[in-house]
Amino acid sequence: MRLIEVPAKAGYVWFRQGIWVFRRNPLAFMMLLIAYLFAWLVVSLVPVVGTLLPMLFAPGISVGFMVASRNAIGGKPVYPTVLASGFREHGRRIALDLLTLGVVNLVLVVGAFALTAIADGGLIFRSAVLNIDPEPTEMLAHANEMAIAAAVFAIAYMPVSVLMWFSPVLVAWHDVPPAKALFFSWMALWRNRWAFTVYALCWALVQGVLGIIGLQVAQLAGTPLLMLMVLAPLSIATIAMIYCSFFATYRGCFDTANDTGAPTAAPELPGD
Repeated sequence: MRLIEVPAKAGYVWFRQGIWVFRRNPLAFMMLLIAYLFAWLVVSLVPVVGTLLPMLFAPGISVGFMVASRNAIGGKPVYPTVLASGFREHGRRIALDLLTLGVVNLVLVVGAFALTAIADGGLIFRSAVLNIDPEPTEMLAHANEMAIAAAVFAIAYMPVSVLMWFSPVLVAWHDVPPAKALFFSWMALWRNRWAFTVYALCWALVQGVLGIIGLQVAQLAGTPLLMLMVLAPLSIATIAMIYCSFFATYRGCFDTANDTGAPTAAPELPGD
């Protein structure tokens, strides 16, 4: 495994490749995302720790999405059970290492939510971490503060996402210890920061267009149900494409041609 430094235009290539991977099996990816969101919802109902468990298992689940993308590129079927492949296909030690990353992710995400209390007095923290939703009147009264708190979380979460971007797949597919995987993930994104900037802007543009469509549909639909019927599939498809593009960023940032032990074999992506 060798880290590759790429030009800024590679970000657009990853964006296109993510869409291409999604188009290989769009229904399967949408069902995979729905299954993931449903599981997240069910787990969140567990008293006390329900909101924390998804953060703990997120790194391992992300490996499942990478496996799904690899399978789709290779023309293999994609089943919902692939989400657990990071925990069950690489042995007990790798599963424990993924849980170690999960603990790191949990601590950092909770810390990011804790910082939002500076702006809104803890409303978002209590809702996201403690599962204590504020009253509607309280939310309306502190709408501006909550908007600032959301921005604080977005900024605080950025370094967390950088650490977690590649570290799970490096642990699962390359047997890299968690601490080194976190470091390599940070270095990969830093050295290719301009490519990731272009990549992020491409997806932000898509999300912006989707938002405009949402406003237009809201004006024309007349009923919330009709609006939901139009926007829900678009939103799910867009998020699924973003998950598919994660594999493209991995293939773009790491040369695994000589790493014969890594389970990354798949046909080349268009633009590789």
